[in-house]
Amino acid sequence: MRFPRRTFLHLAAGATTLPALSRVAWSQSWPSRQVRLVVPFSPGGTTDIVARLMGQWLSERLHQSFVVENRPGANGSIATEVVLRAPADGNMLVMVNAGSTINTTLYDNLNFDLIRDVAPIASIMRVPYAMVVNPSVPAKTVPEFIAYAKANPGKINMASGAIGSPTHVAGELFKMMAGVDMLSVPYRGDGPALVALLGGQVQVMFAPVPASIAYIQAGKLRALAVTSATRVNVLPDLPTLAEFMPGYEASSWQGIGAPRNTPAEIVDKLNKEINTALDDPTINERLADLGGAPMAMTPAAFGKLIADETEKWAKVVKFSGAKPE
Repeated sequence: MRFPRRTFLHLAAGATTLPALSRVAWSQSWPSRQVRLVVPFSPGGTTDIVARLMGQWLSERLHQSFVVENRPGANGSIATEVVLRAPADGNMLVMVNAGSTINTTLYDNLNFDLIRDVAPIASIMRVPYAMVVNPSVPAKTVPEFIAYAKANPGKINMASGAIGSPTHVAGELFKMMAGVDMLSVPYRGDGPALVALLGGQVQVMFAPVPASIAYIQAGKLRALAVTSATRVNVLPDLPTLAEFMPGYEASSWQGIGAPRNTPAEIVDKLNKEINTALDDPTINERLADLGGAPMAMTPAAFGKLIADETEKWAKVVKFSGAKPE
């Protein structure tokens, strides 16, 4: 059967429009089944707690179960790869954090490209670090510490939670910008690193504020500065490192991503619901208990953060010569 040219063009246009319409309709009905939110770390940590908080919120708001699944390993890279290889249907999401951007340079054999393969959905919160020293260190200010470090090259031990962890690269960024030589001493987590700092086995650490604030307030550790771009409410009199070294900023942050090509309608729906959660007083209180501040962004802005942090930490990882354990 032969169709007139005009009829054929109308039929062809309809054929191409139908998949697009069905895709939009399918996206609008999402989620129609259980959604898995994968956490790249063991249960109980900050990332896990934030994931469960958001999972509960999304379950209630979208009337579908959001189940948190823990897949630790390779500083989070194993879980990220699993999710990024999943179908881009919105039914498998992954927690993305500052460590995800560090891994891009730290590991030579990743099977994914974070910037290319992640569909950024929403950022959730940011947690600052504090530059803390054992009270035996004579320096009481950042300039005094830099002078002390330059007078004692290679003699100051700097603790971190692990090689390539955010607490490690925060210290390496300080070393790079201040031009000081300190020995990096990695531990199996921020907790053991803080214990070593309290015991005097190491002299300095760039520690998460929530984990170190009690020791600071008790006088067991001396805080010299916070690493965030602005001062923090819980330590209002403590200066930022940027006040002495313009441009310095380091912090932990949490967000959610999905495989690339996830429909924009699903990404936008999730972004809207997560940003609504970040306006909720109860959610804000929970984040504050974790030492974090809400960080609402559009998907595009979150994607820019991921790209900017990846570029920033690549320079620091290369400077430090860090290799995964």
